[in-house]
Amino acid sequence: MRKSDDRILTTHIGSLPRSPALLDMLVQMEAGQAVDPDAFRTRLADDMDEIVRKQVEVGIDVAGDGELPRIGFSFYVKDRMSGFGGVAQRGTVTDFAKFPGYAALKFGAHKTSEDDEKDITQSASMYAAPECQGEVVYDPELAAAKEELAAFDAAIERVGAADKFVETFVTAATPGIISTTLLRTEDNPAYASDRDYLYALAAELKKEYDYVVSQGHTLQLDAPDLALERQIMFHDRPLDEFLERVALHIEALNLALADIPPEKVRLHVCWGNWDGPHLDDVDLEPLIPHLYAAKVGALSIAFANPRHQHDWKKFKAHPLPDSMILMPGVIDVTTNYLEHPEVVADRLCQFAEVVGDRSRIVAAADCGFSTFAGYVMVPADVAWKKLEMLTEGARLASERLWS
Repeated sequence: MRKSDDRILTTHIGSLPRSPALLDMLVQMEAGQAVDPDAFRTRLADDMDEIVRKQVEVGIDVAGDGELPRIGFSFYVKDRMSGFGGVAQRGTVTDFAKFPGYAALKFGAHKTSEDDEKDITQSASMYAAPECQGEVVYDPELAAAKEELAAFDAAIERVGAADKFVETFVTAATPGIISTTLLRTEDNPAYASDRDYLYALAAELKKEYDYVVSQGHTLQLDAPDLALERQIMFHDRPLDEFLERVALHIEALNLALADIPPEKVRLHVCWGNWDGPHLDDVDLEPLIPHLYAAKVGALSIAFANPRHQHDWKKFKAHPLPDSMILMPGVIDVTTNYLEHPEVVADRLCQFAEVVGDRSRIVAAADCGFSTFAGYVMVPADVAWKKLEMLTEGARLASERLWS
C-alpha cells in the first residue's frame, strides 16, 4: 500500500456485484451440477470487464477483481485445497438467539420451539461449510489462483485501465478464518489439535499469498475471525481466551507472510457484515495491540456501521505504528442508505486527525458487498453509487486536509 502526498486514496474491500448469469453458474457449480467451462470463462470475462470499468468510472484508486469467480470469500479454499468434506457444525452469531424477532425477520420464520430456533440459526450460513477431515494440501499447480488473476489482468488490459489505478489488490482468506469456519474434525488423523491445523493452513495458504504478490498485486488478507469469533466460538468464554486465540492466529499469519514485504499486504478485520444488532461484538480496544503485531502494511477496519462509528477515538490511546496505513471503513455495506459525501469527508478527517498523518489514510468500505455469491443486502446499482459517494467524500476530505 502506498501513501499519498496529495490526496486521500480510495479502495473497496473485495467482493463486488456479480451478474445474475454468473451467479447462476456459481450456484450450479456449488451444487455439483455441470457447467460448461468455456461458457463460465466467457461469462467471467464479461463480468470482470464490467467491474473494472465501473471501478474506473466511480473513481476507485486501488482496485480489486471483486472475487467474482469464488463462491465465498473464505469457502473458496475448499476448491483449491484437499482435505475437506462433510459439513462443519459451526454454530452462528448470538444475535439470532438473543433477538428472535430479528431472526424471524431475517429468515422469514417464527420461533415457536427450540427446534425452530435451531432451524433459524442453521440457515444463517449462505452455503454449508465443509470440515477438515484429513491433511490439507494446496493444489501444487495453483490452477484456480492463476486463472483468477489472469482473468483480472486480462480485463484491465481490455478495458484500458492499467494507468487508471494507483494499485491493484487480490484478496485471500487467512489461516484463522479457515480454521474457525472449516472446522477440524475431532478424529482428524492429520492434526491432533486446532493449533496443528492452523499452522498447516498457514504453510499451504502461503503458496497462494506468495503467488498473488509475485504477480504485482497487493495482497489483502480477510480475517473477520479476529473480531467476529468473539460472538460465535467464544461467546460464552472469557475474553482472555478469545484474545489468546487472536494472538495465535496472528502468529500463524505472520509465518505465512515470512517472504512478503509488509507494504505489500493489507489486513481486513470486521465484526461480520450482517445488518443485525451486533450487541455482543467485542470492543476494538483490546484487539488493537494484536493487530499491530501483524506483519502487514495496512489495516482495514469496519467503522461505518452504527455499532463501531465511535471506535476512531481508540487510536488516541493506541497510536497507529508509523509503518502502517489505516483503511477505515467509511461506508456501510449492509444498508441502502447512501452516505452523503460530507459524512464520508467528516469521517476521513477524524481519522486523519487521530492518526496525525493524512498521507496514511485510505478511504474504504466496511466490508465486501457480496462476501458469498448471492448474499446481497445492497443491490448493484446502490453498491456502485455508494462507492461513488466514497470517492466524492475522499475528494472533499482531500480539499480540507490539503487546503
